[in-house]
Amino acid sequence: MTPTLRFENKIAVLDLGDDENRFSPDWLDSVDKLLDQALGEGAHALITTATGKFYSNGLDLDWLGAHTDKANWHVQQVQSLFARMLTFPMPTVAAVNGHAFGAGAMLGVAHDYRVMRDDRGYYCFPEVDINIPFTEGMAALIQAKLSPASAVVAMTTGRRYGGSDALAAGLVDATASAEALTTKAIDIVAPIGPKNPGTLGSIKSTMFASVVTALHTERP
Repeated sequence: MTPTLRFENKIAVLDLGDDENRFSPDWLDSVDKLLDQALGEGAHALITTATGKFYSNGLDLDWLGAHTDKANWHVQQVQSLFARMLTFPMPTVAAVNGHAFGAGAMLGVAHDYRVMRDDRGYYCFPEVDINIPFTEGMAALIQAKLSPASAVVAMTTGRRYGGSDALAAGLVDATASAEALTTKAIDIVAPIGPKNPGTLGSIKSTMFASVVTALHTERP
């Protein structure tokens, strides 16, 4: 299943898909267009989630292996999505329904808030164990959202966090059952109400200016 968008009243719910939801170029294009749609239709808030056992397993390593000459371009496209989500001009929640690994976990971190399933799935930055160092932008993103102590553990050990551990580490803001995950996400953003997109986007861009700069810096 490709990414899809639906609305719960004025809250846009973007489903990332029903497989591993890896960041292939086509997948990235689909998500970008759905974000445009959410903005165009006047959504008051955005929730991202997925169907099945994965939220996202991150980079499409098979695609990268077959297109090594485009690796830097592809990573820049991924980081552009992170920067867009980080500064998206409406409240955002990642409703993490299952495994969120690597770049998939970073996408979650780029949201304003995160809710994770309480009984299944892991939140993990496995880069240290798969020998893929963080780019400057990726490191800046994670460190902007986690405490220094939590960032050290998450980024240097490859620890897999279940729901309760992710909550204790500050990786997520709440946990819920699989059935209540989207409802919990809606409960977080619904009371915030609509905000002026230009103002909110400007505030987020100022808050995370250094992270956005790092995410948009091309790798040598």
